[in-house]
Amino acid sequence: MSTLSLGTSAASLAAQAAKAAKAVAHLSTEQKNYVLQSMANAIRSATPAILKANAAELETAQSNNTSAAMLDRLTLTPERIDAMAAAIEQIIHLPDPVGSKRFIEERPNGIRIEKRRIPLGVICMIYEARPNVTADAGALCFKSGNAVILRCGREAIQTSLAIAKAMHQALAEHSLPEEVITIVPDPDRQLMLDLIQQDQFIDLVIPRGGEGLIRFVTDNSRVPVIQHFKGVCHLYVDQSADLNMALELLLNGKVQRPGVCNALECLLVNKHQAADFLPMVAEAFRAHQVKVHACEYSIGYFDGAEPIAAGDFGQEYLAPEIAIRLVDDLDAAMAHIDQFGSYHTEVICTQDQASADTFINQVDAAVVMHNASSRFSDGGELGLGAEIGISTSKLHAYGPMGLEALTTERFVVTGQGQTR
Repeated sequence: MSTLSLGTSAASLAAQAAKAAKAVAHLSTEQKNYVLQSMANAIRSATPAILKANAAELETAQSNNTSAAMLDRLTLTPERIDAMAAAIEQIIHLPDPVGSKRFIEERPNGIRIEKRRIPLGVICMIYEARPNVTADAGALCFKSGNAVILRCGREAIQTSLAIAKAMHQALAEHSLPEEVITIVPDPDRQLMLDLIQQDQFIDLVIPRGGEGLIRFVTDNSRVPVIQHFKGVCHLYVDQSADLNMALELLLNGKVQRPGVCNALECLLVNKHQAADFLPMVAEAFRAHQVKVHACEYSIGYFDGAEPIAAGDFGQEYLAPEIAIRLVDDLDAAMAHIDQFGSYHTEVICTQDQASADTFINQVDAAVVMHNASSRFSDGGELGLGAEIGISTSKLHAYGPMGLEALTTERFVVTGQGQTR
């Protein structure tokens, strides 16, 4: 297994990954898909070993009073492991972006210009208690012709090693180097810091985790970083909203899985809907035991709600907890999102198309939704297959990142001997 130990420098590890990237960069789509199926099969076969490692880490996490949101991300079940393998199989059926061509133009001198997609090279993934990232990132990077270095947090390192071991077995079956998927077993921060200095070998760093981790990586990396600091997602219930629909969107976005970044963290309600809608919300939140932080104009609708000051919005609760604010109109809702949003996902519930169009055109977020749950802000739900991350910085990728976001385009010029 390709690992970083105290006897292996970050530079050596990165160099080995860069060499391995060349072995996968030119594989055919058919070859890559055969290997991916082997990976999915190997992960399913390794379910007992993966669950054993995960159970030990869950016990440790619980004894350390780990938050409910972190425990949810760390926990694997047979169903989640099967879903992990199924996500790899979904990637098999996705179009391979590598080698795709885009004609630009033929110049007056006869040269033909096109752009072709190529792999980025070596991706470095840095993540916390998210063992599924090991499989998702390994498979997506492989399908897009890249090598990947996986640095998992200490909470999930043994689970991730068990998943990576299965994927390495698949690589070995097809005579491919293990360094195509390299996992770092030592979560020491200094080793991570050394790794993200290797701009000679690593082409992109994608951190996934808490805001502190992402800011540390962003501040210290010499390699370009995909940023996603937090997910403060809003639902705005417009004056013309269908209130039953709005309630369904709210509950799905807040209650179904509150510990993920596409869960709702703030509800904005047009003041003209308050008297009809907020009692519905209060009853539903009582049933689901959702804690409410309410503005001065909405707090009276809720028993036991905590007051929230106008400047204290923008929190990422990652729990059955939400902020609520009444707003005068669509412009006020968009102004709130502009001040407190995180460029992740924003939702409007309205039956008025003009309001929806204004919201979609003016709200600054990677994903904007009209009458759809924020929980659809996910690579799989958006047709990308398993996502490798979410970008809230406007680089080559913005929003959930799939295969295409792990490639770039280069110019290819064809002539008949033309000179300048």
